[in-house]
Amino acid sequence: MSSPEIASLSWGHMKVKGCSSSYKDCKVWPGGSRAWDWRETGTNHHPGVQPADLEEVLKKGVELLIIGRGMSEALQVPSSTLDFVKQNGVDVRVFQTEKAVAEYNKMAVQGAKVGGVFHSTC
Repeated sequence: MSSPEIASLSWGHMKVKGCSSSYKDCKVWPGGSRAWDWRETGTNHHPGVQPADLEEVLKKGVELLIIGRGMSEALQVPSSTLDFVKQNGVDVRVFQTEKAVAEYNKMAVQGAKVGGVFHSTC
């Protein structure tokens, strides 16, 4: 199963190929995507992305996880969260969201088992 490309990104709006919904923040993995609702885990810009935000994507068999920190990189990614991903045997890369989406799409087109979590505003 391939990872769906992200068709478009603008402030507060993301569209994933093959999905009729649009997202503000989203999670993607081989074969699917869904909204990333921070309220599920109590996530905020500080301290930032938590392991609980990533567990679902990691369980989908990804070998690479890309995290988009927002357009102005306001979303933090603690080193403990990066350690959690690596302890699960998954490579992780963190970028400003536009760069993260470009990297994710590049890897998806190459057929990599890539997943991502992307914040599309600040």
